[in-house]
Amino acid sequence: MVLGAVGVMTYVNTVLIILIAAYFIYVFYSYIRRRQVSTMLDEEEFTKGMRKAQVIDLREKKEFDAGHILGARNIPYNSLKVRMGELRQDMPVYVYDQNHTLSTRAVAILAKNGYSNLCILKPGYARWEGKTKKAKY
Repeated sequence: MVLGAVGVMTYVNTVLIILIAAYFIYVFYSYIRRRQVSTMLDEEEFTKGMRKAQVIDLREKKEFDAGHILGARNIPYNSLKVRMGELRQDMPVYVYDQNHTLSTRAVAILAKNGYSNLCILKPGYARWEGKTKKAKY
């Protein structure tokens, strides 16, 4: 019985190690892909360039209405593929979400569809200190 329990624990540990390794490989791949197709901008750089760019908030409408960067347009990540035709390919696209997790996925999708000048707000909206706007209702 003891030998069987040790065998089960070894199996469980092996599966956990494989899952942890897979997670880190995915994170590393996302990091490399993000670096290939986009530029991470701090708040100051983002603010300087956003007047000449399309600023896209990738959060859901409810979060957008609760507060967003002044001048941003809401295209939730889950509808980006359907609505990406609303974006111009000849202009920079600045994207942000709460902490740049969705932004990384979004720039990969946009790059795959021909968009080239892609930038991500590095700290995300969670740490944004610039001008914001909230829905009136």
